[in-house]
Amino acid sequence: MSVHVVSVGMGRYGKRPEGLIDLAAEAAGMALEGIGRRPIDLLVAGSMMALGRHGPEALLPRLASRLGLESAQGFRLDSASGTGAMTFHGAAIALESGRFQRALVIAVEKMTDRPSAVITRGLAASLDTSEVAAGGTMPSLAALVTQRYLQRYHHPVSICDVASVHDRAMAVDNPTAHFQKAVTAEEVAASRPVALPLRLFHCSANSDGATALVLERGSGPATVLGLGHGFDAVRLVDRDDLTTFAATRLAAKRAYENAHCGPSDIEVAEVHDPFSPFLFIHVEDVGLCAPGEGPRLLASGAMARDGRVPVNASGGVIGRGHPVAASGLAEVGEIALQLRGEAGHHAIARPPKIGLAQAMSGIATNNFVTILGRAGA
Repeated sequence: MSVHVVSVGMGRYGKRPEGLIDLAAEAAGMALEGIGRRPIDLLVAGSMMALGRHGPEALLPRLASRLGLESAQGFRLDSASGTGAMTFHGAAIALESGRFQRALVIAVEKMTDRPSAVITRGLAASLDTSEVAAGGTMPSLAALVTQRYLQRYHHPVSICDVASVHDRAMAVDNPTAHFQKAVTAEEVAASRPVALPLRLFHCSANSDGATALVLERGSGPATVLGLGHGFDAVRLVDRDDLTTFAATRLAAKRAYENAHCGPSDIEVAEVHDPFSPFLFIHVEDVGLCAPGEGPRLLASGAMARDGRVPVNASGGVIGRGHPVAASGLAEVGEIALQLRGEAGHHAIARPPKIGLAQAMSGIATNNFVTILGRAGA
């Protein structure tokens, strides 16, 4: 595709006093500053809940007015925790059509000012109503997936602990991450139960935050090489296998075909792990290792910053925090930063030429894979 990322803006993720529009405007301002305020003719925004102080926000027109983009065109997208990735794909496809020259893409969520029960109900909107009626929540259904994965591949529960340790260690060097302190496997294993075998430190935290990217037609260090998207059954009971996510496998297949490359070409990856064992399922589904081999890939050091294919150098969803709509765009933005040499303290050891970002919605019902790289690499 003849579209590339020219600027990334990301404020600190965590518990923030600012409102939804303020958070989005902060990230957008950083991204616009990075291009010298050149004209924007497309605005694409995403938020799952879009909650302001007085209820739902009219996100798109408020942002256009706040940013002085009234002359632009645009649209708002929503795909639960995959919203950020969907906004990126939508903007890239719109630019590729030739109708627009430059797009500002924003994904934002404000969560920490709401009671946990409200957030839980909001997140459950991406689940099947029959499972919610039976008491299903995001953590409880993720626990079922985790149990099945551990049983099938005969892995101990401790692999979930080391996945959390990996993400939190990576986040220490990322100044925008929610969590700036490493944890030990013993601390993770001792954290309070949420939905066994998942404990508190196996689960991402509700966060406030926003990410913004500017995309332009043309090519550069972070050119869009491939986009892939896939669906799966919303009800877990309707799936043939809970130890792999068919939506990610389909999205990855399409992205690789679009990019004319394969898993062996990926030199850095960001995957969407709101629950630590999902780290392993995702790296397997995008082809970085064989099914069931994710824990061994991590243990080998291959996923470290100086490893063969660093994964979640930003801290991932567990370490970076999870303002749900923003996470999918943050993953793409982090790959762009690595490719552009702008990742700062959390840069990987060897400058990459091709990177992959994977995002998911709900319990992997609507998933996205994005491949960025140097055109012609």
